[in-house]
Amino acid sequence: MWKRTFDLLLSGIGLIVSIPLWAVIALAVKLDDGGPVFYSQTRVGKDCREFISWKFRSMAADSGRKVGPLPASWNDPRITRVGRLLRARAMDELPQLWNIFRGEMSFVGPRPEWTELVERFRREVPSFDLRHSVLPGLTGLAQIYGHSELSRRKKLRYDLLYIRRRNVWLDFRLVLVSFLVTFAAGWEMRSPKLPGLTRRLRPRNTAPKTQPAPARLIISSSPGNPAG
Repeated sequence: MWKRTFDLLLSGIGLIVSIPLWAVIALAVKLDDGGPVFYSQTRVGKDCREFISWKFRSMAADSGRKVGPLPASWNDPRITRVGRLLRARAMDELPQLWNIFRGEMSFVGPRPEWTELVERFRREVPSFDLRHSVLPGLTGLAQIYGHSELSRRKKLRYDLLYIRRRNVWLDFRLVLVSFLVTFAAGWEMRSPKLPGLTRRLRPRNTAPKTQPAPARLIISSSPGNPAG
């Protein structure tokens, strides 16, 4: 109940406050290449139920038909000029606030996967469906401590660790860190976001005297780095 209340209140406020930003982004996407503003995908959510996820389009309009469900890579030529700016700050995912408001997603949870990829991941990782025991999320341990090119098995370990340890304070801290990553335009980093954010915020004219310690998971009593 607390999680749904948190999601409902925050997504409702976010939808209202971000209305002017939606208009600016929609205009920028349209002027960039003349294609559609929104892009919809079928994703797998809680209890393996499918739902339609909406995003501002960040790739060429016909890229989905040409290559199918292929995750974006570093310097992916399918990404538009406006799309690169949106993806760095996760602004392309603003429409998913509506998915959260409807109860199809949460702010924090495992990243929802494309329907076409779930069958393949099930064959590769037998315990993959365990991540579908909770609502998928915009952000989470795997999104912050991993990256899009991390192996599916390692991402699953982060997802399962979150499911075991989830509570209101962990969700609040993960949302706070996610806002920091957004402000630093760090979502497209091909490395863990929290250590990368620390490096970005460090003054350029100062260097650490000692080797920095690895970033620690922001949960208590964790059994160590799940990706090790």
